[in-house]
Amino acid sequence: MPTCGHNCALIHRLVHQPEMLYHFSLTWGEIEALAADDGSQFVERRRWPRVSQVPLGEGLTASPALVPLRFETSSLPTDQQFAAWQAHMSVLLTTHLPESAQPDDGFSVTQHVWNLDGILIVQQDTSAFHFERSANEVRFSPIDHWMITIMRSGQSWTGMNGQVVENHPGLVEIRSLGQPFSGRTLAASSTSLIIPADAFADRGGLPITCNNVALGGHRAQLLIGYLTSVEASLGKLAQGDLAGVKANLRELVFDAIAPLVEHIDEKDNVSQIALMTKARRFIQNNLASPDLTPDALGRELALSRTRLYELFETFGGVANYIRRRRMLAAHAMLADPADTRKVAEVGEVIGFDSAANFSRAFTHQFGYSPSNIRKQTATGAPATRNTPDIPPQATFESLLLTLGLF
Repeated sequence: MPTCGHNCALIHRLVHQPEMLYHFSLTWGEIEALAADDGSQFVERRRWPRVSQVPLGEGLTASPALVPLRFETSSLPTDQQFAAWQAHMSVLLTTHLPESAQPDDGFSVTQHVWNLDGILIVQQDTSAFHFERSANEVRFSPIDHWMITIMRSGQSWTGMNGQVVENHPGLVEIRSLGQPFSGRTLAASSTSLIIPADAFADRGGLPITCNNVALGGHRAQLLIGYLTSVEASLGKLAQGDLAGVKANLRELVFDAIAPLVEHIDEKDNVSQIALMTKARRFIQNNLASPDLTPDALGRELALSRTRLYELFETFGGVANYIRRRRMLAAHAMLADPADTRKVAEVGEVIGFDSAANFSRAFTHQFGYSPSNIRKQTATGAPATRNTPDIPPQATFESLLLTLGLF
């Protein structure tokens, strides 16, 4: 081995000619020892100084845009907990305790609902219960959203027309709230996406054959992985982040699920998307016309009644779609502080010649009157049921009823 008197010169040559390591059979550890013996420092020499680049996105600060709507039963007396849960979920489901449970036993629930301005993320931990959304409830409910659920723990069984779908961790359950179903769940932790059916209209709608199915495999893992990452960031998302997150969730849901179910061929799919786009444009441009009917739309699109129904099957039928678009347009006008039209005038704009008929239809759709939404516009608080004079706060019910507005 070379002597210490040559250390400095040798180390300098080895730094610039590392192939000499093989000649002297030295390791880098031995070189460091030589440098230590000589008392000199091993200095890395560069022609230009190193400039570290700060990663994009780090150091940016923006006010969080989201605050969850929270519901929990831990603060209630045990004999009132399940009744509170029943009332809270009544807009969506009829709920029952398992046969082995009693109301006095208590019922543990923690639910956080995050509104991404058009998509709801529902994080939920519950005790075991049974549930049903009956055909009669579906008929009289304006809620026809899609619900996509992943289980973090526990297990559920949900049936429709004798076909039962089991959900457990690792699967994704897809369900239309515009169709009846019933089932039961064990004590479970879950995350659900609630997405308006209209959110998929530019792609021809999510096929109705997606309803009452469970998704597994790598497609499920992609969706679960992205949703999990979104959940971890919910408290940090700024207003400018929401549009991108919503678009990503919508596209990932569609692309993960739609290709796996029975579907029309690609040529027909393009045709259906074009028809749906034309239909939506015609409906939007004729909301004020009393002649906007399924028959008028069929003539415009040159479609038979059967084909027209098939086109709008995902949305609960043509008449339901037209009525919903009219009500949503009216809600948007009434909620706009810059729009000073009276309630009756707003009704006329969307095709109602009677203020009473408009008020009745609006109340049936949203659960509160048009005068209520007009009164509360100046305060910025969402309208809810049974509060005609006091500007109320957002509820799970009001979020579900107005989800398609955004």
